[in-house]
Amino acid sequence: MTRETNRGFDVESLIRGVSSSNGIVCVLGSMNADYTVTTERLPLPGETVPGGPIALLPGGKSGNQAASAARIGANVRMFGALGKDENADFLAGKLMEAGVDVSHVARLEGASGSTLITVDAAGENTIVYSAGSNALLSPSYIDSVQCDLTEGAVLGLCLESPMDAVVEAATICHSAGMTVLLNDSPFTASLPTDLIEACDVLLVNEHEITQFLGAEKLAGVDTDWHEISYRMAEIGFEREIITLGSAGSVVIDSGEIEHVDPVTVKAIDMTGCGDAYMGAILAGLVAGYNLGDSAHMASAVSAFAATGRGAQSSYGSGDQIIDALMGGFSA
Repeated sequence: MTRETNRGFDVESLIRGVSSSNGIVCVLGSMNADYTVTTERLPLPGETVPGGPIALLPGGKSGNQAASAARIGANVRMFGALGKDENADFLAGKLMEAGVDVSHVARLEGASGSTLITVDAAGENTIVYSAGSNALLSPSYIDSVQCDLTEGAVLGLCLESPMDAVVEAATICHSAGMTVLLNDSPFTASLPTDLIEACDVLLVNEHEITQFLGAEKLAGVDTDWHEISYRMAEIGFEREIITLGSAGSVVIDSGEIEHVDPVTVKAIDMTGCGDAYMGAILAGLVAGYNLGDSAHMASAVSAFAATGRGAQSSYGSGDQIIDALMGGFSA
């Protein structure tokens, strides 16, 4: 079954409903200090181009996802590792400002994670990631926070953390009855069997799904999504969301296919928009929404993020996103 829907009129109620949920979103993974510079265009290999002032902004895929969910009203706990440097205090402080509980985050010797980001005039970016303390996340840490982690209803994971820690968290939380949402990014084609079995929902973009399946470039909305659904089910994924950039997204839920229209904006900076989307999906799942409704809400949340600079610094509150949506994002 395929459904083509445009439920923009529902998004306000979906966003407002997030804060009424008593469930907890748990996010485990990376937190990075983003050193960001803007340029007229991205440099070619070996080329030097002039840039503007360097800005230090909070980031890291998992930290971004936690901040996005918390900004729109979800009850969020962050799990991961920071260093014992000034960036650690900066990152923890920014997450707390967003409403995220960081009391379970470990502080380890050494530097926190960081990224070097270049953004061009069209909002496109390049990112170089230095793991820092994120690389020290271990199964023993997961075991030490197990009781607090499994109090959640939903777990969000990405792959900026060591795979053994990700697998441990997914396995424990899935066994505890939590919904495990995996963002396969940075993309890894050969996922451990234990992680696939513990994953309830997979989130990937159009490029990642083709790498996953060894397929040719997708035909956007006109792709044979039933074939994609069948092939993903053979791998072990029954439920997935595939983001298609300006073409919106596609939700596959146990064989049912739904295309979700994009929310069109004039993009300033695309940094962290995918993480904003993921955070909104987590918030939707903890509020009891189905994947389709969660994806419609996520389209608006990520569109708002594209209208500001940086990752977490561009994320809006529920009221800000609703106001922008009702105004056609003209502000």
